[in-house]
Amino acid sequence: MSGARLEGKVAIVTGGGRGLGRAMVLGLAAAGARVVTTASREATEVEAVAREAGGDRVVPMLADVSREEDCARVVAMALDRFGRLDMLVNNAGRGMKYVSERFLTDPTRFWETDPDVWRMVIDTNVNGPFLMARAAAPVMIAAGRGRIVNITMNQATMRRRGFSPYGPSKAALESETIIWAQDLEDTGVTVNGLLPGGATATGMIPDGLPQEVRTELLDPAIVIPPLLWLASEASEGVTGCRIDASRWRRELPEAEAAKAAMDNAGWPTG
Repeated sequence: MSGARLEGKVAIVTGGGRGLGRAMVLGLAAAGARVVTTASREATEVEAVAREAGGDRVVPMLADVSREEDCARVVAMALDRFGRLDMLVNNAGRGMKYVSERFLTDPTRFWETDPDVWRMVIDTNVNGPFLMARAAAPVMIAAGRGRIVNITMNQATMRRRGFSPYGPSKAALESETIIWAQDLEDTGVTVNGLLPGGATATGMIPDGLPQEVRTELLDPAIVIPPLLWLASEASEGVTGCRIDASRWRRELPEAEAAKAAMDNAGWPTG
């Protein structure tokens, strides 16, 4: 990818301090975009990512996506600092380790889940993207162009035993993606889902996982090629789709790679 491909574009990436978020912030910055990125609790992580990107391309912020005023503040920062907003990546999320560190080997049944943990996960994973998109959409609509990307996961994981509330939260996010894409029809603003396509080496993976399992985890950078395509003019008009990064083939022309990566199974249009 050309380092200037996204020159002049401005993106927000929530949860940009580690894992997928960090990879996407660095990927967008390397492609020429300017990025505002958030962390809900650890400013040092997003500050480190900003330094890693170099220059002044990345602005780190402490902001909680479950708070309406924080979401408005993040969008205002993008406009104040860079004068525009082209892309919102809803990546911030809370996973199953908040339910139990043993969630991969010892499933917690839904009635055993702490209601406060359930609310926290839903608040971040479902309400957070809504509040961020609600703050960003009017700016994009006024500009006549924008990209909203919701980071999702394999649908099989949404149905996996013991994966409440994380699975239901991502199922809700996929519904949000489809509905928002329809709501924004003919505005120039698109909404798509993006997933790595398998278990990925992120902060959601608990400590103590056997090394042989860790070596099989996907590199978070797997999402960068489809993300840059979604951010670019090449994806114009593509909306309401689900992009599986593990199916993206770098050896193919980009349009063909994108088509191969589109996975709308389970998202009926009729």
